Amino acid sequence: MSALQPIHCRPAAYDFFTAQLPQLNKIDRLLNAALAVSMHELTDVKPRAVRGQLDALADRVRSRVRGNNQQALLAHLHSVLFDEQRLGGNLEDYHNPANSYLSEVLKTGRGIPITLTLIYKYVAQQLGLTVHGVNAPAHFLACVRMEGHWTLVDPFFAGRILSRAEAIAQIEQITGRALPAPHTDGEADSPLFHDPLFPIATHAQWLARIVRNLRGVFQKLDREQDVLAMVDLFRLL
Repeated sequence: MSALQPIHCRPAAYDFFTAQLPQLNKIDRLLNAALAVSMHELTDVKPRAVRGQLDALADRVRSRVRGNNQQALLAHLHSVLFDEQRLGGNLEDYHNPANSYLSEVLKTGRGIPITLTLIYKYVAQQLGLTVHGVNAPAHFLACVRMEGHWTLVDPFFAGRILSRAEAIAQIEQITGRALPAPHTDGEADSPLFHDPLFPIATHAQWLARIVRNLRGVFQKLDREQDVLAMVDLFRLL
């Protein structure tokens, strides 16, 4: 338990969030921390059950692929998540807090980029694929390493695979403003994805963005106590 104590956040959520931080570099701890954020409002979140749902999705993909062919795994991953589960962005009600709650996203199939990408990353990594979150301007993407190259994927738009130019055009359309001219200082076959416009998100940055996004949603809804609860969590980061 943290030496700091919550002022506004529900104690069960705060304590579970705190417990994940020492090993936040692990994907299951990032998942738990994201679930902890939702536990401030939702009292029936069961992290083990949510992980079980995600593991079951990975098992469904794995059952369709013989061996470890990455292209086949990726194709069936997209089929399961986006064709069968119909995961995608909630364009009609984007600022609904439920879009930030993983258990609700799994239930409705609708979320925001950062929660949908977390589901994508968790399931993909259970299959042995290498996936990072990408802190794109005003958006959040996944990048998947495939046969020595990185591929950008947008879980918000049903797993659309993007070239760098397409990702830039899409974000410019979303934001209504131009991004800096294309430039990259990394090679396609680099062991790390290097791109100043599309930087890799550490798990701490990923979690901070979840909390900040939700704080912004609560501000729009004039839910002052919930805004302050997110401040409680953000202080820990």
